[in-house]
Amino acid sequence: MGIDAAPHYRELEPRQRRRLLLLTSMRATVTVIVLLVLYYALPLDRPLDRTTVPWFVAGFLAFAATVTWQVYAIIRSPYPRLRAIEAFTVVVPVFLLMFASTYYLMETDRPGSFTMPLTRTDALYFTVTVFATVGFGDITATTTHSRILVTLQMVAGLALVGVVAKLIVSAVQLNITRVTSGTPPEKP
Repeated sequence: MGIDAAPHYRELEPRQRRRLLLLTSMRATVTVIVLLVLYYALPLDRPLDRTTVPWFVAGFLAFAATVTWQVYAIIRSPYPRLRAIEAFTVVVPVFLLMFASTYYLMETDRPGSFTMPLTRTDALYFTVTVFATVGFGDITATTTHSRILVTLQMVAGLALVGVVAKLIVSAVQLNITRVTSGTPPEKP
């Protein structure tokens, strides 16, 4: 069903709205679970050297592509607000798991990069505390390389909250404005 053929969300019967909300919640939950399973299952045993740099660059490019795709999907969606919820459940976990993987690899390859050895769970915990700006102080970066990476995460986290959130919200607003004005979607 295309964007023009779908009834407006408020025009749906309560049962249809509940179904859409349930499907959105289920897709969001499954997305987070799949990403976490991948994080814990993927072999993160590469040494950190020049050959791993392209993987980090590829990760950031994949993240940028994910954001771009999510914004495009919101603009084309018949229910952009629900699609935005799904977008956040992809973008934020991918961002956090990229850094958690990097911290885990760094500590595994160069023990002592942090104040304690990091398991995957510890690396994820540390990543979330940095992202949430909580900073309990139980785990801190101790080497120049780890401090640079944590600083990069802080700056990228601010960009995620500011720029990416603004892109997603703007995509929702653009879609809603276009639908209410009757303007057909542009061809890609």
